[in-house]
Amino acid sequence: MENPRKQIVGSLLLLFLSVLISVQADGKEIVDMAGRRVIVPDRVTKVYGASPPATYLLYAVDPAVLAGLNYPFNHKERTCLRPDVVSLPVIGGWFGQGRTPNQETLLKVKPDVMVAWMWKTKAANEKIEQVARLLGLPLVYVRLDHLGEYSEAFLFMGRLVGREERCRKLSEYAKRTLADVEPVVAAVPLGKRVSVYYAEAPDGLSTECDASPHTELINLAGGKNIYRCAPKDDYGMERISIEQVMLADPEVILAQEKEYVDRVRSDPGWKSIRAVKNGRVHPIPRAPFNWFDRPPSFMRLLGIKWLTNLLYPDRYPLDLAKETREFYRLFLNVELDDDALHEVLHQ
Repeated sequence: MENPRKQIVGSLLLLFLSVLISVQADGKEIVDMAGRRVIVPDRVTKVYGASPPATYLLYAVDPAVLAGLNYPFNHKERTCLRPDVVSLPVIGGWFGQGRTPNQETLLKVKPDVMVAWMWKTKAANEKIEQVARLLGLPLVYVRLDHLGEYSEAFLFMGRLVGREERCRKLSEYAKRTLADVEPVVAAVPLGKRVSVYYAEAPDGLSTECDASPHTELINLAGGKNIYRCAPKDDYGMERISIEQVMLADPEVILAQEKEYVDRVRSDPGWKSIRAVKNGRVHPIPRAPFNWFDRPPSFMRLLGIKWLTNLLYPDRYPLDLAKETREFYRLFLNVELDDDALHEVLHQ
């Protein structure tokens, strides 16, 4: 059992730091992306992202404003990220199943503002709001459910942290990307849409419904998700049988796990499926962040170009190497040499 005196000292420390954060000499009122009026400091210099999508958004806006991380970055992620960000304290956050931030670490970091991706369920949002009130942190919501919301999210974050000019460029890229892809997809007859299976888990037998936000890019790129259903919950990763995949016989498979990609071509259960026979099993790029899903992020703006070209190369020709270099330069401030580019595209 923990020492009672230690518990009391820890509680007093939390209370003291909470008071320090909540006392602000100056402030201004803003309206967040949920329509809530929030008082934030006149100058916001340190921000905590309450989940990976929010943290990634902040990284694109300006890595210098990040107060901490949701999880320790792995080697592949570190290759395209600033060293000073990699060494930030790990605070945790609301993501995955049942994860929450370390409140004591959060208080020690003392961010000016907490930015949270607004959940669809009221109960989930209330938990975040309760912690924000307890710690005396201004909480602002961003909407990131759909790729089309990123343009406004960048503009909002630019106003919040005083990076309007940079965020205008990021917002314009987001708008232009969707505007370029939409007419290409619209011109593909429904009967000629490429069928796609999204393979998750090492065995490839977890997936997402076509109505799930986890597979939004398949729909936006003009693909036809073979798993037609309404999701059972927000988390997803619904189990499917190999017989169901064989019956649907997808033309393309998008794979999250390298273990699955390495074994699928020699696995008797998969060899008869059209995508496997034709060499159209494609690992999803994921450095530094996933281009497709889990977690969703601004990287999907490059992912939608990659996927549309993959499904319809004649209708949507793309110099992927050139586009990737330009995207990493704009959003991540990274110059990819040939080796780094190969690692990103063929991991």
